[in-house]
Amino acid sequence: MEKHTLHLTVNGTAYTREVEPRLLLSDFLRHELGLTGTHVGCEHGVCGACTVIFDGTAVRSCLMLAVQTNGHTLQTVEGLGTPDNLHPLQAAFQEAHALQCGFCTPGFLMTLIPFLEQNPHPTEAEIRQAISGNLCRCTGYQHIVDAVQIAATNFTTDTTI
Repeated sequence: MEKHTLHLTVNGTAYTREVEPRLLLSDFLRHELGLTGTHVGCEHGVCGACTVIFDGTAVRSCLMLAVQTNGHTLQTVEGLGTPDNLHPLQAAFQEAHALQCGFCTPGFLMTLIPFLEQNPHPTEAEIRQAISGNLCRCTGYQHIVDAVQIAATNFTTDTTI
């Protein structure tokens, strides 16, 4: 199969790779770049575990082909804070105990970053709507909502990924 040259920026780093045209973005991130924070759950775009930020918009990486990102910018959970310097949303998840097994957490974080950028003072109903496309089997969602409310008090449009 003919390969295509892919040029993209992920978490501020420029990459050029030769990829097969049918390679999913989730597989490219995990297997070609070693960014395993993007989790693969349902592989149908339903669970949200594979969510990444594509040119500022949260997208399901299991529904995109890697070649679709040519010339674009991606952000994954690895592009957020570090263990010593957490992003405000990560710190809020920690403070509110908004994760248990952690499998869904990267998808929630990457869904909520653009949400908070567009809506820095969300209501509980708006938060619940924003996370309605992400599935968690452990927390029951209340702690996640609490974390977003905490983050909203610490999150500004100046907060960068």
